Amino acid sequence: MDNNNFPAAATGLQPEQKKNNKNLIIGLLAALAVGLGGYHLYEKNKFSQALQQTENSVTTISNEKSEVQKSFDASLARLDSMTGVNGTLEAKIADQSTEIAKAKNQIRGILNKNNATVAELKTAKQLISQLNGKITSLEADVARLTEENKSLSQDKLTLTADKEKLTTDLASTNQVKVDLEKKVDIASTLNASNIVITPINVKNSGVEKVSTTAKRVDKLVISFDVNNRIAQPGKTDVYVLVIAPDGKPITIGSAGSGTFTTRDDGEKTFTAKVSVDVETAKKKTVDFAFSPGTSFQQGNYTIQIYQNGFLIGQGMQELKKGGLFS
Repeated sequence: MDNNNFPAAATGLQPEQKKNNKNLIIGLLAALAVGLGGYHLYEKNKFSQALQQTENSVTTISNEKSEVQKSFDASLARLDSMTGVNGTLEAKIADQSTEIAKAKNQIRGILNKNNATVAELKTAKQLISQLNGKITSLEADVARLTEENKSLSQDKLTLTADKEKLTTDLASTNQVKVDLEKKVDIASTLNASNIVITPINVKNSGVEKVSTTAKRVDKLVISFDVNNRIAQPGKTDVYVLVIAPDGKPITIGSAGSGTFTTRDDGEKTFTAKVSVDVETAKKKTVDFAFSPGTSFQQGNYTIQIYQNGFLIGQGMQELKKGGLFS
């Protein structure tokens, strides 16, 4: 009987055990699902954070690159503003052109990269800083050269003003000199005095006799004295004009008659030109004789003496008609 009942008892415990196992499995599955859900959420949050960090980093690099570009553009603008400022400065820029060009190429190379790193941007910043240092030095040279140019311009203005004043003073001095020379020139003109006109009749025997009868006069002998207190020693020309009674000047071809210029009346025809050896403040006597080549006319013969363009003396001699037996 006992052996028959045991299996029955064991059979009665199996449903409860299965139920417990099923609940355990369900619990484990539920716990696993919750764990997987939590893990998934954790991983999702972690990925989101990493993505956000990446986006932030990209934004930071982009902003950093933009700032580096702006800084580089500003440096280039400063450098370009100095071209043509001064020849000396341009020569200095040319001396540093290789170094500057190398730095510019390195910076452009980094900025042209789509995926430039923070380290590369840092290098670009350093290169820009070095470039700015060179530019600052050049700007200081510009300021110095500008001040020097201002000083030179002021000096030039001063020198120009001084030159203009000297030119004006020189012109005034030259004018004074010219005026003085004119005064001295005029003042040194000789004075003619003691003018004597002697009509001479020359006999067949050669004896000379004074005659005032026109038809008997063969020549006129003219004598006068010249002197001047300030005239410089040396030779000077004295022009003698003999004007006939009809008002026409008498010329003597063999004696070299011609024209000369007077100060007041322009060109005049002279009868003879006499060279006089002048001595300062000493009287010199000049003798001159001429024949017209034709018979003398009745009337007044006028003698004019010119020197230095001025009329310095004048005399007159009358020649008469004469009687039947004269």
